[in-house]
Amino acid sequence: MSIAPGAPRDYWEAISVSTMSLIDLANPTRFLALTARVLPWLAAATAILLGIGLYQSAMAPDDYQQGATVKIMFIHVPNAWLSMFVWGVMSVAALGTLVWRHPLADVAAKAAAPIGAAFTFLALVTGSLWGRRCGAPIGNGMRG
Repeated sequence: MSIAPGAPRDYWEAISVSTMSLIDLANPTRFLALTARVLPWLAAATAILLGIGLYQSAMAPDDYQQGATVKIMFIHVPNAWLSMFVWGVMSVAALGTLVWRHPLADVAAKAAAPIGAAFTFLALVTGSLWGRRCGAPIGNGMRG
């Protein structure tokens, strides 16, 4: 009985070939192969959960003091949190580029920049809309 070239010889070698450890994802080829398989599923799950979240935020009852204006917070707060998270990811990726010169860290930092800018822009716009609708002081303290 002969073994095909490259085939695992025993059970433990077969397991080590079929599973991927976290350190294996540092190889750009393996990382891109994994993301090519996983990305469509994650995109579908994201679209479904976004639809559910938008429906639930639209159906939420109005606040007794602010009315429907409080629903802006369902968009503003996640945008603010995500913008801070993306800037943090970009900082860690930049550190990985500077310290270890890893090519994926540079790609991650470059990819995170426009995402962080978009979330920051949305947080600023929704925050100003909420402040304006609530009668918060603007500029020199005069109400708009």
